[in-house]
Amino acid sequence: MATEDEIQVVAFRVGPQEFALDILQVERILRYERPAPLPGAPAFLEGVIRYEEGSVPVVDLRKRLELADPVREETRLMVLMLEDQRVAVVVDEVLEVMRVDSATITAPPPVVRGLAAPYIAGIIARGDRTIVLLQVLRLLTATERLALTGVGG
Repeated sequence: MATEDEIQVVAFRVGPQEFALDILQVERILRYERPAPLPGAPAFLEGVIRYEEGSVPVVDLRKRLELADPVREETRLMVLMLEDQRVAVVVDEVLEVMRVDSATITAPPPVVRGLAAPYIAGIIARGDRTIVLLQVLRLLTATERLALTGVGG
């Protein structure tokens, strides 16, 4: 059972790097299916997939982090909750669910700059692994989230 000082995260891989998201933000993990394209959709939006009673927009996290990779057997869609919106993100592989003592999550070093810096909530060191904890709400800008309003549903 998790204590107050622990969080559960879902660890996954995008390109060569391991990332994690708080498990409370991950609604479901699905096998990859090619999204149906939407004409005139913004570039960050891959399309939509059928989900429950409707559909959910799909964002390729690999492109977002500038790590294009081919779709493989391990490729998954992670359905996330962004405030009141669902969005699915494409990841290369889901690795595990793990408990992490929040006191062991460190701030990213000052050298971590560039495109991914705004997305990073912290760094988890686990043995010889370095796992980047992402802030789910920062994966899409407010403008991008607004553009998703009405997509899917």
